[in-house]
Amino acid sequence: MEQPNLLYIDDLAGNDSMFKQKLIQVIKEELPEEIKIYLENYDKGEFVKAAQNVHKLKHKISILGLTKGYAMANEFEHNLKNNIPPNNLHEEFKTLLEVMDDFIARQ
Repeated sequence: MEQPNLLYIDDLAGNDSMFKQKLIQVIKEELPEEIKIYLENYDKGEFVKAAQNVHKLKHKISILGLTKGYAMANEFEHNLKNNIPPNNLHEEFKTLLEVMDDFIARQ
């Protein structure tokens, strides 16, 4: 599986370590709650809401340099919006979220 990185954040922050830490802190605070809300909506069968959650999470997926994960999330969002059975995309997406959450928690 593709691994998250801080390359985009490093590029954005330049030499400003305080700004870099602030960006990381925002992700640390927001990501667990966004994951929780997504899982609740998905488990309740609220697929349009879950698609909106996936859309919001895609920004963090991109920030953490997960290009393949972003493409998968894009497909998953489309499927949720259009009531297309998720096949294994839900499990893949959950795994991606766990990898992201573990990574950002270690920063």
